[in-house]
Amino acid sequence: MDFACLWLGLLLPLVAALDFSYHHQEGMEAFLKSVAQNYSSITYLHSIGKSVKGRNLWVLVVGRFPKEHRVGIPEFKYVGNMHGDETVGRELLLHLIDYLVTSYGKDPEITNLINSTRIHIMPSMNPDGFEAVKKPDCFYSNGRENYNQYDLNRNFPDAFEYNNVSRQPETLAIMKWLKSETFVLSANLHGGALVASYPFDNGVQATGTLLSRSLTPDDDVFQHLAHTYASRNPNMTKGDQCKNKMNFPNGVTNGYSWYPLQGGMQDYNYIWAQCFEITLELSCCKYPREEKLPYFWNDNKASLIEYIKQVHLGVKGQVFDQNGNPLPNVIVEVEDRKHICPFRTNKFGEYYLLLLPGSYTINVTVPGHDPHLTKVVIPEKSQNFSALKKDFLLSFQGQVDSILVSNLSCPMIPLYKTLQSLSAATKPSLFLFLVTLLHIFFK
Repeated sequence: MDFACLWLGLLLPLVAALDFSYHHQEGMEAFLKSVAQNYSSITYLHSIGKSVKGRNLWVLVVGRFPKEHRVGIPEFKYVGNMHGDETVGRELLLHLIDYLVTSYGKDPEITNLINSTRIHIMPSMNPDGFEAVKKPDCFYSNGRENYNQYDLNRNFPDAFEYNNVSRQPETLAIMKWLKSETFVLSANLHGGALVASYPFDNGVQATGTLLSRSLTPDDDVFQHLAHTYASRNPNMTKGDQCKNKMNFPNGVTNGYSWYPLQGGMQDYNYIWAQCFEITLELSCCKYPREEKLPYFWNDNKASLIEYIKQVHLGVKGQVFDQNGNPLPNVIVEVEDRKHICPFRTNKFGEYYLLLLPGSYTINVTVPGHDPHLTKVVIPEKSQNFSALKKDFLLSFQGQVDSILVSNLSCPMIPLYKTLQSLSAATKPSLFLFLVTLLHIFFK
């Protein structure tokens, strides 16, 4: 840790200690605004939209450069309180914010994490639902849905079947937010069980549903992510701490294996925003008594921090043309794990691939050109808060090419159901052609 960061940490003012109680909208806003004011050098508070009732959907960004994306610094996010009656995650995220900002410049690990990561924290996606709970209950309260009585975790486009529901303001705000940032890793926080659940939540035969599961091309990474969180939570990792609930070996489950879910947020993140997201169920009781909150914080603190670190797995870099100009919209994927919606570079020509240690062949493809194949080896011991860096220089001018693919995006339709098989994904040119036709047809 450099001396500048140490001195900055010592100079940062203190915010009044956050108490372990439930913070309603007014109290939550006051805390977030206080943090943003007192720690303005490492935080940025903004609203990504409003709920049905007009409440702000607040996001606090923590990072060395909190107000804007910087090349090479990955974007991470936590989203809480998607179901208004599942309250533990909301409070844990407030305490996580408090811990991060008060530890900066004092704790070397937290300081390095903040300096190398842009951390977005949304304590409550469903503030209307939270405020609607009048009689807290462990199993169900009338605040689960939003004000319009929609379950927000059934409200997103689905890649496996048509989800013809009215998109809610909270959902649309998240979808817009995902387009505005290059999120790499995420988790959404729930309650009612103790388990880390990973995609897919829905599925077809091609993803393994005949075996009562639905797996992504990155299943090894998702299992690692789920185990990373669960293994550091002393109760979650036991897998059997909730009465009358399923037993989850090591506190981990595939979402579809638990129960199929249509229109979920974690599948949407992975398929359409190329962001790896898992669901964290943090408490057997959805709305536990306030005096239990310190115990939940103690159980989850190490997991919350360790999970953020995983955004630095794998390989990252930029793709340039022969003149050194960054190329947006270029497909960058591992040769043997094609995505139904190909992972592409952002407007800065950046890519991020979460990968476990091992040897991989990276396929860099611009439509109309031959693929550029390169072998990379991800070392067993990752670099200090950084993925392996690997840039690609392509031997052509990219201005025309970037225009050709600038409007190519995956339509928000059941891609798996429409294509029937993942076989097309093993042939990039054919796959892109089919996706382009679908985009034109459903536009």
